[in-house]
Amino acid sequence: MNDSRPNAGRGLAGAGFMLVGATLIQWSAAIVLPAFALLGPSATSGWRFLLGAIVLVALSRPKVAHYSARQWRAALALGVTTALMNQCFYQAIARIPLGGAVAIEFLGPFSVAALGKRTPRHLALVLVAAAGVVALSRPGGGLHLTGVLWAGGAGLFWAGYVFSSHRVGGTTAGFGGLAVSMSIAALVTLPFSMGAWGPIALDPAVLGRLALVATIAVVAGFGAELSGLRRVRPHVAGVLMAADPAVAFLVGWGLLGQRVTPLDLVGMGCVVLAGALVTLDTAVGEGELAQ
Repeated sequence: MNDSRPNAGRGLAGAGFMLVGATLIQWSAAIVLPAFALLGPSATSGWRFLLGAIVLVALSRPKVAHYSARQWRAALALGVTTALMNQCFYQAIARIPLGGAVAIEFLGPFSVAALGKRTPRHLALVLVAAAGVVALSRPGGGLHLTGVLWAGGAGLFWAGYVFSSHRVGGTTAGFGGLAVSMSIAALVTLPFSMGAWGPIALDPAVLGRLALVATIAVVAGFGAELSGLRRVRPHVAGVLMAADPAVAFLVGWGLLGQRVTPLDLVGMGCVVLAGALVTLDTAVGEGELAQ
């Protein structure tokens, strides 16, 4: 009988990487908000990808001359979905609170998790996570239609991000695939970033803020998530991302001074509990399959 501990450890390590990635990405969202006043959400997103791609390419030096058609397709899918996801997300957080935006956005990967359910227990945990998202959404807590629609669009592309990131992780080594994907995202958003060159030239401090955000989110955050997605299946990753609304809520409360209610605490507890239990169930289940 094979030892299941390596598989269990791989699943738990994947969950850890994804939680680190979620924390870094939501933290960067709080840091970037002041740049919206000067550049607007679209240009801010474009500069984040441009600077992040430069750092990733310099660090990984991807050997694109040897890329297969399959690798290019995976990188193209990840680059486009990530660019569109972040464009929609920045438009959302420019209008509604961070926690509510991420809670609505989470419905995208949540749908991935729901489609991947295997057992009644798994389905029950998905429903617990969904209840937490509803609680964190706080109807009447500063949400309005335009922001909600942008957050919903971000969720749609987030679901695509889960699959395409998993595919890039499976077809490329190291962070070369991520560097190529983020370079594609930078090209997709290049019209927005280049259109804001003038304001940045007048205020170099904003460029420093954008460079910090790019390093935290695109390089470290997406890098951690890619490492996690290499270790878990896409539908499992969707449930693990249930922790993202809770992380966003904590960041919004701690860094942005957003209001805390008992319903927030209930919602946060639901998503964290569901994510943790699904992670453990998956790690044990994969170990049993390996026996």
